[in-house]
Amino acid sequence: MTIIGLTKRARKLVVAAERLMIHPRTLATTAASPPSFLTTRVLYPHSSSLNLCHSASLNFTTMNTNTTRLDTIFKQKKFLRSKVRKDLRSMDPTLRSQEDDAIQSVILEAPWFKSCKGLCAYISCSALREVDTSKVLSEILKNTDRDDHSQVSKKLYVPRVEDKNSHMRMLNISSMNDLIANTMDILEPAPVDAEGNERQDVLFADEPVDLFLLPGLAFDKSGRRLGRGGGYYDTFLIKYQELAKARNWKRPLFVALSYSLQILDENVIPMTPNDVLVDALVSSSGVIPISSAAQMVSLAAKFSLHRNIQCFVPGRTSREVKLADDIAMWLDWLI
Repeated sequence: MTIIGLTKRARKLVVAAERLMIHPRTLATTAASPPSFLTTRVLYPHSSSLNLCHSASLNFTTMNTNTTRLDTIFKQKKFLRSKVRKDLRSMDPTLRSQEDDAIQSVILEAPWFKSCKGLCAYISCSALREVDTSKVLSEILKNTDRDDHSQVSKKLYVPRVEDKNSHMRMLNISSMNDLIANTMDILEPAPVDAEGNERQDVLFADEPVDLFLLPGLAFDKSGRRLGRGGGYYDTFLIKYQELAKARNWKRPLFVALSYSLQILDENVIPMTPNDVLVDALVSSSGVIPISSAAQMVSLAAKFSLHRNIQCFVPGRTSREVKLADDIAMWLDWLI
């Protein structure tokens, strides 16, 4: 029998099968349904090839569109980096020093800093015109036990760049003497301590950190962060978020330190899927909470201050004081 004859016979079989499907005795019998591939292949023998070609065409178009979009974003980021670097170079040194002191004072007095037990923080580099963190780091490292208990003892992790492929680790240090200069003359922790023991990596620690103090070239008021283009921090923050989720830990606050001129309007900085938002900004003017988590922390801090003041106001009943305590506990639970 010829191919044409086989095709005609196959079509008759399909028609017969379809008639059988609509017969009253077979309506509820799904097993009588002819395989969809039989109908498709016999009546439209080239449909699979057409679908594959169409799908491949759509995929190529999508990939091409995404590539073009990413290229545009990278160009916009490059332009912004150039502008911000120029602004930072022209920043008055006296103003810079004043903002450095003010920003660090804000951090040291912030309730979320005082209460945190573990944090990751960058080591500032003056050549890169980053907000200074030397006073904050010194305060952390010397703060083991305080008589006034204004701060809890903290475990500090600082960055160490391992290669040029966005691989960075956060290692524990207990002294500024643990730091050495790398090839770019940026201080970072040696991989082993004075006794030759490997330093603890935050990604392998048994306890979570509560806070990240982050650098950057620019930030906008919607929480977008513009780095220097290496992708080190975004890559690391994504890894830590995944770790926290896997271990059912509370996500740490991502707080960025910024000079006034580095803060841009909302949604000015373009984003890629790999960019991580920050929860809050700290400038010389104070804390700018952005995410809901940061806003809750800010609200809890304000309420705690209000409660402490009101508790000493004459005429306050024990019931009112207890109510204030209950609200504060509720806020602490939420955050």
